[in-house]
Amino acid sequence: MEKSMGKEEDFLNIIYEDNHLIAINKRCGDIVQGDKTGDEPLPDKIKEYIRVNYNKTGNVFCGVIHRIDRPVSGAVVFAKTSKALVRMNQLVHDRQIEKRYWAVVKQKPPKNADTLVHYLFRDEKKNKSFASLTPKDGYLKAELEYKVIASSKSFHLLEINLITGRHHQIRSQLAAIGSPIRGDLKYGFQRSNVDGTVSLHSRSLAFIHPVSLQTINIIAQPPKDTIWDAMLAEIEKTDKKG
Repeated sequence: MEKSMGKEEDFLNIIYEDNHLIAINKRCGDIVQGDKTGDEPLPDKIKEYIRVNYNKTGNVFCGVIHRIDRPVSGAVVFAKTSKALVRMNQLVHDRQIEKRYWAVVKQKPPKNADTLVHYLFRDEKKNKSFASLTPKDGYLKAELEYKVIASSKSFHLLEINLITGRHHQIRSQLAAIGSPIRGDLKYGFQRSNVDGTVSLHSRSLAFIHPVSLQTINIIAQPPKDTIWDAMLAEIEKTDKKG
């Protein structure tokens, strides 16, 4: 389901919505929360969408449940009610939301599938996380699972199950094993993508709905891009062979 609010900069790609939750397929460059740039964050755009489409008067609620980085695309879910926000925050705390990402890398990881455990230190001045294989003071444990799900002549597509949720976790952990994400200059990729993005995409979110208690699976299509299109074509080839 896609809905536009008129102006291109206000465009929202809504991929799930009910009375309590709304999920957006975030474009690269959009921000989940306000920052020093002063650019309009997604919650403000969502509030305006709700106000216009549902003829709401007065204050409109939109709660941030989780975040993905500005240059990253994909599924992000927000709360439309305070009840949903409290309960979704508890799911986040209890790690009851399954988050899967897709990442395009040039250097194939040492193994086709593996669990990565590092300890990350967040340098706020540099807005960067540094990975260590051993525990250190001030470092937080970070864990993810990955598997290679497609390969072209030049790139490989990894599917990642994010177990913990640390600052720049996927970007720093993949860089630590020698597989920085395409376009991610900050974490060691050789050159940036033309549009300043990194080829990391929040592919899906799965959880038990905080009110209806139904199982919710939200899937976000990657951006229209030559590399993403090539990776999707490789997945399709593999599926046909299987």
